[in-house]
Amino acid sequence: MIDVRNPRTGEIDFRFDPASPDQVVAEGRRLRAAQPEWQAMGVEGRAEVLRRWADAIDAHMDAIVSALSVDTGRLKIARIEVEGLPRTIRRWAERAPEIISSLDAKDRPSVFPGVSISTRHLPYALFGAIAPWNFPVVLSTIDLIPALMAGCAAVVKPSEVTPRFVEPLRETVAAVPELERVLAFVLGGPETGQALIGQVDYICFTGSVATGRKVAEAAARAFIPANLELGGKDPMIVLASADPIQAAKTALRASVVASGQACQSIERVYVAREIAELFLAALVHEARACRPNYPDTDTGEIGPFIFARQAEVVQAQIDDARAKGATVLTGGTVERLSGGLYLRPTVITGVAPDMLVLREETFGPVIPVTVFDTVDEAVALANDSSFGLSAAVLAGSAEEAEAVGARLEAGAVSINDGALTSMVGDAEKSAFKLSGIGPSRSGDAGLTRFFRTQALIRQNGAPMALAAFAEGG
Repeated sequence: MIDVRNPRTGEIDFRFDPASPDQVVAEGRRLRAAQPEWQAMGVEGRAEVLRRWADAIDAHMDAIVSALSVDTGRLKIARIEVEGLPRTIRRWAERAPEIISSLDAKDRPSVFPGVSISTRHLPYALFGAIAPWNFPVVLSTIDLIPALMAGCAAVVKPSEVTPRFVEPLRETVAAVPELERVLAFVLGGPETGQALIGQVDYICFTGSVATGRKVAEAAARAFIPANLELGGKDPMIVLASADPIQAAKTALRASVVASGQACQSIERVYVAREIAELFLAALVHEARACRPNYPDTDTGEIGPFIFARQAEVVQAQIDDARAKGATVLTGGTVERLSGGLYLRPTVITGVAPDMLVLREETFGPVIPVTVFDTVDEAVALANDSSFGLSAAVLAGSAEEAEAVGARLEAGAVSINDGALTSMVGDAEKSAFKLSGIGPSRSGDAGLTRFFRTQALIRQNGAPMALAAFAEGG
């Protein structure tokens, strides 16, 4: 039995029995048996099934939102997350037929005389995903939907920290029998995740670098591809030409939405000395105006920490910065409100490269600000990280911001905004450094990665005889 903590009350108010390794094996066999029929439906047939799933989600919307709100301690973002799911399904159902129809190449001449080549694209039979707790619905389905459209059967293990949404979502799957045959959600902890990797042909994981390494190692032993999206330490550079007041508002939003519990949150800000004073004053003013969504979810901008242990990690980073000489301008202390753990937006100056708050992923509403004198200095500071998920540049013009953004070691760069990767799903990108490995989960590659390519090599004349290789011939 796994106990689940309510992030708003701190109480254990939900329990579930994890799927055993034997149950995961049985589920994998069931899904594999159904996959050939799912593939044979063709992309248009699968699209129609997924559109019916989107309709079922619309019909169960309030129940899923309610469960997810308890999971995460926030209401508006929970609703945004769930309302986005049927839109994403319909977008892939609309887009996938065109992508898939363009893949197969029909009988083209080879450079080898007399030979022609055609290709087929075959889906991996069984796709698996292991999802994190910060955006439970989005990150349980972001890879799942294109995998299903490709023709894979699928099994997903959501985080054991936020499992309440799964039951109402399962009800939507049950409303579409063709989908229920090829899609399963299994609940459990690390043991369940390990068993899942052993059953699938392709694994997607979203989470920490430490766990990502374990997933990659297990996938290597199973000899299957692993798509990993891991941590971020996203920098924002604010150039001297930027409007400091607007830049402060943008930096705050990009840093503290969802209480900073997002891999694409801005976690380091570098601001030009010419506007630093105005920027900091505005940032502190805006940060102090933010309120916890307490005593209920109808007010405030800052929700509780979903995972209690993360509050300890964030507080330790703040304390480390203080101990090493940094100044906390606002916030800085995790508060316990009716058992929930909250941190008001925390602005820190006087930070140094050896501080944890600049080296390690924070995953909380903390904004360390560093002043720079030259653009070269700002770029060097922004690139001084083991992470490279995304970044942002604010300037007086998009052209100026893009020139700097092109120098950053990150898979996606928001120009004159921040954290756009949380909203823009059709921009193909890679994760740099320790932020991940594998094809892009967004853009057309989000679908095409689930195919293997088979070449059909046709001899149009007479095959060569052994005599063609005879010595002295």
